[in-house]
Amino acid sequence: MKTSTGGQSAHEEHALNIDPENNKSGLWGALAGLIVFALIAIPLSAAFTFATTPHSQQLFAGRLSDATQGGYQFFWWTVTIFLFALPFLVGYGVAKLSVKSLAIVGAIIVLFVIAIMVLGQVFVF
Repeated sequence: MKTSTGGQSAHEEHALNIDPENNKSGLWGALAGLIVFALIAIPLSAAFTFATTPHSQQLFAGRLSDATQGGYQFFWWTVTIFLFALPFLVGYGVAKLSVKSLAIVGAIIVLFVIAIMVLGQVFVF
């Protein structure tokens, strides 16, 4: 063992400092994304199933069963893509964005959900 001039050990351990500012927002963002993914796992699976199985169109009564197969699949692929992207968007938003930016992203998501609901109303009713 090497000793320094003061008789103390020269062996020191240094931890890898990956977050010099001790900012834990990245961890909070990951946790928020994981929670959102757990909440939307079943709807995501169902939307993917509806998008990839054109015969599932017969499960829906009314105009959705009468819609074109392309329109039906487009609707469910749009819902699938949005649901898959949602945990990443939430995690990034929590980790990186300011309150004002979060409000803007939230408004965009609300508008997207409204658009999906309108598309659903067009197909269903």
